[in-house]
Amino acid sequence: MDTSSLSQSNLDLSKLSDYDKRDLQQQIGNEMQKAKIQESIHNLTDICWTKCITGGISSGKMSGKEESCAANCVERFLEANTAVLKHLERMRGEM
Repeated sequence: MDTSSLSQSNLDLSKLSDYDKRDLQQQIGNEMQKAKIQESIHNLTDICWTKCITGGISSGKMSGKEESCAANCVERFLEANTAVLKHLERMRGEM
């Protein structure tokens, strides 16, 4: 789809039924969630790589120390995210 087709399709959004508009909003929300997850994974990878991979990987494998560090880094990152989500859920429940 080229830019002119995309612009034309934007003009047609007003012609969508209420059901189609809700469906489109849901799809956009889902895509935004996927993008956030991908961004988190990218950030996690960058942080853990920088922290744990101290030398070059010439053999195609990480050293035992690097592998252990990366596994611990990912685990701590996931635990922190889970704790934040639980806290936000509690806050939402208090409102």
